[in-house]
Formats: sequence, structure tokens, C-alpha cells
Amino acid sequence: MIEVSVVRKLANFTLDAVFASDSGITALFGRSGSGKTTLVNAIAGLVKPDDGIIKVNGECLFDAARGINVPVEQRRVGYVFQEGRLFPHLTVRGNLRYGLELAKAAQRYVDFAKVVDLLGLEALLERRPANLSGGEKQRVAIGRALLASPRVLLMDEPLAALDTSRKREVLRYIARLHEEISVPIVYVTHAVEEIVQLAETVVLMAGGHVVATGGVGEVMGRADLRAQGIAFEGGTVLDARVVAQDLAYDLATLEFDGGRLMVPGVEALVGEALRVRIRARDVSIALTRPADISVLNVLAGRVIDIHAQQDAGAAVRVAIGGSVLTARITRYSADRLQVAAGRDVFVLIKAVSLM
Repeated sequence: MIEVSVVRKLANFTLDAVFASDSGITALFGRSGSGKTTLVNAIAGLVKPDDGIIKVNGECLFDAARGINVPVEQRRVGYVFQEGRLFPHLTVRGNLRYGLELAKAAQRYVDFAKVVDLLGLEALLERRPANLSGGEKQRVAIGRALLASPRVLLMDEPLAALDTSRKREVLRYIARLHEEISVPIVYVTHAVEEIVQLAETVVLMAGGHVVATGGVGEVMGRADLRAQGIAFEGGTVLDARVVAQDLAYDLATLEFDGGRLMVPGVEALVGEALRVRIRARDVSIALTRPADISVLNVLAGRVIDIHAQQDAGAAVRVAIGGSVLTARITRYSADRLQVAAGRDVFVLIKAVSLM
């Protein structure tokens, strides 16, 4: 459980943020300058708030009213930065053992061999950082932070300096880490795809404030955030499972509570669970099932509600089995098709929009 309520005034910026999360991975999400790094630095003890409290798993790390400000070295906080920041004179093994030795024997709950296995570091142990790729360096940095047996693991845009293939590589390791080791993670990012794959709770920030907090599907589906001026593309996040892979066409068939989707470029085995994000603007609506079209995903559903927006658009929520998809169409189209709550419709999703 992480509880944060802090105020920190800077020269031209004020952080005034409140959130609580009891999930495994909490994502701080927002544009550059929204206050994410300042907030995570306050949790780490690198920034002292002017007011407020910070608690992790019931332990008070900061309380302005009671004069509590636990020193950085006593907070038992693991921190992974954008760059690995490994010790160049030490091997991978030496870097990992440095993290291990930061924790008192009685406080250690993470096993060296298990971390090496989880992060795929066995073949790298005798190398030095200069001989590692960017993705390998970040995996070592994560392992070093984790071996300190922290109360909470902080990750400040750990994939920002990596190319797409390296990002995917490290993302898979972080997801595996979360499944195997019970440590709360606060993950800072402005990349939607990272949130979709990792987060359980999303804390959306703008202008130093928390503007939304909730489950990943809940927050990512809020069309009203766009109306508030938040640069955020609403949509739907579905929990799915791979049921087939067509290698000839590089198309995976995903099953979710409501039907099946065909999605290109899915690097997962049959049986693996994953999340897929469908942007509202990529969903179209038809009153009858279309024939002879290139769109691969056509799903039957029923309109839950429709909300006109300040611009020419309208957000339509459609129930498909036990799932809800949001479509963003024009108000003109909504009126022309007489889209209304209770009406049976078909939703169309281009497979290439999910790449």
C-alpha cells in the first residue's frame, strides 16, 4: 500500500498531488513537466515536500506535521533511473552484489540466484557495463535495485533511452518480475504502451496535480479527460489471451470476454495473457454487419450510452459480452445512424490500428 499526499513549491511550479494505491504496479503517467519525477523523488527522499505525508506498507517515510523525514539511506527504496548508472569498474555480478549488500541480512527477502534467473542475467555476470547493450544495462540496474530488498521499487522512465526492440525486451522482464516477486512498484512514464502492458493502477498527472486515479482500463477509457484539456487519447484496454498465431500473415487471434480479435505483430505464444489497447478513434460503428470489407474485426454489441463532446465528436460506449468498447465518432454520424442507448450495433476495428 502506497499513500502519498504532498505539496512542494518550486520557482515556477507547484506539486500538489494526492493518491493511494494497493496494487503491484502503479504508473505515474503524464506529459513532461507534469510533476511525475518530482513526485517519485519525494517518495525516494531526494526531494523534501513542504507539507504532507508519505507512507509505504504502513511505514511513515514523511509527515510534515509530525516532523518525520526518514533519511534516504534508511527508506529502503530501490530506484531505477533512465540510464542504468552502473559502476563501470565492477562486473555485472559486482553491481548486483552491491545492491545485495545494501540490505541488512534480516531484511533481505530477495534471493540472488532468483533475480539472476528472472532477469536473464546468468550469461552476463562476468561482463562489465561497457560491454552491455542498453537493455542489458537496464536489466542489471533493475536487479541491483531489487536485491537491496526495498519496501518499494521506483522506476523513472527506465525505457526512455531504449529503442523499440529493447523496450519490448525489458518490458517482458519487468512484467515477469512483478508476477514472481511481491514488491510494490511505482513506474513513471509518458508512454501509453508501457502502461497498458504493466500497470494495475494509473495515476494521471497534469500541471503538478493528480487528475485521475484508478484501474488501467478505467482511466484509459475516460473520454472526459480530453474535454478537460488533458492531452490523452481515450479508448479501451482489454485483457486477452492468445489462442492462435498465423505465422504466414503475422496475425495473432486474441480471445477476450466478448469475442475474438485479429492483431498483427504480437510477440507472444499461444496461451499467453496480454492486454490490448483500442483507441476510441479507431473504432467505427455500423447498424448492419458489413460484407466484403478489409476490416478484420467486426463485433456485435449493444450501445450503453452516448456522450456528445465539446467538439464535433461523440463518445459511444458499446457492451460486447462482458467488455465495454468506446467509439469516437462525429455527432453528425451519431444522429444520422440514430445511435442511442439500447440499440444493437456492430463495431469495426482495423487490425492495423492495433499494431
